[in-house]
Amino acid sequence: MANHQSNSGNPSVDYEYRRKKNAEEMKHHVVSFALMIFLTLVAFVAVYADMSKWFIVPFILLLAVVQVILQLYYFMHMSHKGHESPQMFLFSGVFVAFLTILTFSTIIWW
Repeated sequence: MANHQSNSGNPSVDYEYRRKKNAEEMKHHVVSFALMIFLTLVAFVAVYADMSKWFIVPFILLLAVVQVILQLYYFMHMSHKGHESPQMFLFSGVFVAFLTILTFSTIIWW
């Protein structure tokens, strides 16, 4: 049970816990960074391949959304406890932005 607590009173257990936790976080950072580089390269290849604009624009936007989510969760530490309130405001803002774009698109096209 001492391995799951960050403040056990035993300095060696606390140090070992922090070391494992930091190593795990670093692994997540490196993997997500590599994935973001890969997604960026995929976007460049899609543009270089001279595909249809009707495919490239939504595809690049999708890749951008995936990268934003990765950055928020791993680099901005939104996956940690205690960040529920900022997450709620962030997702509410995204939802309102989506509704605004949808509303204006509907008004323009109809």
